[in-house]
Order: sequence, then structure tokens, then C-alpha cells
Amino acid sequence: MLSYRHGFHAGNDADVLKHVVLVQLLLHLTKKETPLWVVDTHAGAGIYSLEHGYAARNAEFRNGIGRLWTRGDLPEPVARYVDEVRRVNPDGVLRNYPGSPQLALQLTRAQDRLRLFELHGNEGRALEAQFRDAGRRVAVVAGDGFAGLKAVLPPPSRRGLTLIDPSYETRDDYGAVVAAVTDGRVRFPTGCFAVWYPLLQRREAVRLPETLTRLAGDGDWLHATLQVRAPQDDGFGLHGSGMFVFNPPWKLDAALREALPVLSRLLAQDEHAAHTLRGRAR
Repeated sequence: MLSYRHGFHAGNDADVLKHVVLVQLLLHLTKKETPLWVVDTHAGAGIYSLEHGYAARNAEFRNGIGRLWTRGDLPEPVARYVDEVRRVNPDGVLRNYPGSPQLALQLTRAQDRLRLFELHGNEGRALEAQFRDAGRRVAVVAGDGFAGLKAVLPPPSRRGLTLIDPSYETRDDYGAVVAAVTDGRVRFPTGCFAVWYPLLQRREAVRLPETLTRLAGDGDWLHATLQVRAPQDDGFGLHGSGMFVFNPPWKLDAALREALPVLSRLLAQDEHAAHTLRGRAR
């Protein structure tokens, strides 16, 4: 399970979808003065070099953020995300990619708090080094983010965003996501929970959004998918990804309706690229 290194995939199409949604969530949720707690169950290293190491080997970012980097015609939600990536590339050259923790740090305020979990030893040490000077705003926990949710939910301010984004390397991750969401929403029913998952030809991947929809019950939810190519004949490999958001903030759906058609066009790897957006708001 601990063989996974997100650096191989940093900045790819799945990261683009996840982080376009994350940036919009943070922009909306920080409009109120009350402190916001941001919890990331699988935080990774925080920031990734695209010139060296894991990300440079497969260069998956070239079909993700790389396709958006020099464009001047992006819709506002996508352009806002690219602007946040530019903050870790001040010379204008795409050299680094910010993971979810770094984006959260950039978009939160002095009164907000980040709680970052990472079980992988090397990733966790990189995460600690990245946020060593962040002060009391950030706490990095070397441990299981699924288990760690019990200690941080509900947050003292009763305002929070929980990002749940495991690697899904094993089938156990799917059940762990459902259990974490179920327990988390009991502990913190008004909290915003965002679940990232891969589009795979695997039964668990197909059933996960169906299960999450049932868990949402009568509450508000939003489910976005971005497919960039046809599923592979052998059934292996991602052909896209999805984000399922419980208690989404107002206007998130409008932002994604603007962003998703452009992303499916610009990130398409073949003629099977597509997107969906479904949900319910009262």
C-alpha cells in the first residue's frame, strides 16, 4: 500500500479536476470571517518538482496543467486555479506543482487551520519540511488520515472542509472512504466533505459514487466527473476522475458548469473525452 508516490502523477488531468474544485471550495468557504478548518486525509508531499524526480519520469503534467499553462482564454474558475499554480512558479516557467496542502495554505487566512495527514514516511517528511515555518496554522500528522478524522471532527469553529483522496491502490480504500464519510458526517453533519476518486473499469470504482449519492440522503451534494480518454481494453489505467462534494457551497455548481466543458476539450486525449455534473441543492 505504501508504494504509491503521488509525485509520479503531479499536475495530471486528475489533479487538475481535483484542484479546480478545491480552489473554488476554498474561495467560497473563506468568505465568512469564522475560522475554517481544512483537513486533508492523504496530503502527500505538499509541493512537487516537475523538472526532477518522480514527476519528471512520466511527465503526466504535460497532459494536465501543461496544457493550460500558457493559455489566455480560460474561464474564470480554471484561470483562478492556474493563478494559484503560478504562485509557486514566480518566474513564469512551469517548474513546480502545488499539492492540495499548498493550495490550501495559499488560499486560507491567519485565523484558519490546516490538519494534514500522511502515512507514507518519505512523503510525510517532505510535507513536514514544506510546512516547517507555517506556525500554528498547520499541523502535520504522520499517520492514517482515515483514523485521524475522529480526532479533528467536528472542528472547534464548526466550519470545515475535509478532503478525502487516497490512492485507491487497494480495494480496501473504497470501503475506508465510505466508512470515513459515514462517520465524519455523523460527527460533523454541516461540514463540507470532498471525495476524489479515479474513473476505472473496476467494480469498486463504479459503485463508489453510487454509494456516496445514497449517503447524501436528502442533503445537498455535487458530483463532477472528467473523462479524458476511452477506457483501456485491458481494464487498467485511469481514463479520468471524479469529485463528490457533500454540502457544497452556493455557486460551486455554476463554477463547474463553466469549467468542465473547457477542461474536457483542452485535456482530451482522444474523441471519448467527456464530463458530467450532477447534484442536488435545496
